[in-house]
Amino acid sequence: MKPVQRFDARAWLLFAAMALLWGIPYLFIKQAVDSYSPAAVVAGRTLLGAVILLPFALRSNALRPALGKIGWVLAFGAIEMAGPFLLLSHAEQTLTSGLTGLLVATVPLFAALIAFGGGDRSVLKPARAIGLFVGFAGVAIIVAGPGLAIGGGAGLIAAAEVLLVALLYAIAPFVIATKLRDVPALGTITLALFAVGIFYTPIAFLTQHEIPTVSSTVALVALAVLCTALAFIVFFALIARVGPVRAPLFTYVNPVVAIVLGLIVLGEPLTPGLLLGFPLVIAGCWLAATGGTLRVRKPTGELPPVAPG
Repeated sequence: MKPVQRFDARAWLLFAAMALLWGIPYLFIKQAVDSYSPAAVVAGRTLLGAVILLPFALRSNALRPALGKIGWVLAFGAIEMAGPFLLLSHAEQTLTSGLTGLLVATVPLFAALIAFGGGDRSVLKPARAIGLFVGFAGVAIIVAGPGLAIGGGAGLIAAAEVLLVALLYAIAPFVIATKLRDVPALGTITLALFAVGIFYTPIAFLTQHEIPTVSSTVALVALAVLCTALAFIVFFALIARVGPVRAPLFTYVNPVVAIVLGLIVLGEPLTPGLLLGFPLVIAGCWLAATGGTLRVRKPTGELPPVAPG
């Protein structure tokens, strides 16, 4: 096995790239749904992303093993892409991009609960249990706290949709680890993107009732090229550089990027509830996922979460 390298200059560049690439999709989704239907956004980003990834998958012979387990690949695509991408696009017709990015950051909280349900009693350790409480308290403050940015029932439904996305993102790696462990991730992702894109294309034509604007189209292309295809390529390079355990650490930076870009580019409000809840969510996720230690455990061979956003 190739030894895991330290965080050198190249690793930090890859880390910074991932913090940006998976921190900006909420901005692009917000812009895309201005004139595209949620189904059209999903179809566009997945099909274009799949087309870009296809040559890499063919060159690495990653498709044949994935085709051998096409049933589980489709299940992974439904959990990781088909459901979350549509829910995010629909939710961002109501929520701000920064708030959406922060709510998606609750993935480690749900992952800890799923691990507990699967028999992992380490979740009951004081630091991790406190992390779960603190993290969900932060979510409660954001959703129902002072200066609430979520208006009315539609906003609460949208917030619930994003939290469901976080739950689905937490489930997907368990499918990879248990059912697709021996399948190259690039093959799984490429086939899943194609399947989701093909499924949503007729729905996109049926639900697209206006002529898309140039800005929405640019955002959709950027979402597919940067946040889907390029992000996966960079992510695989980061995993190869620092290992599957340390690679996902950039996800703690993603909500910061989402909130800052929403504030600067879209002029989104920075409410008291968001300011109070943000550090609680991030601290809670870190405690729930790591138990409060900075020491990196030996990789277990399981893949980290993919495609957050």
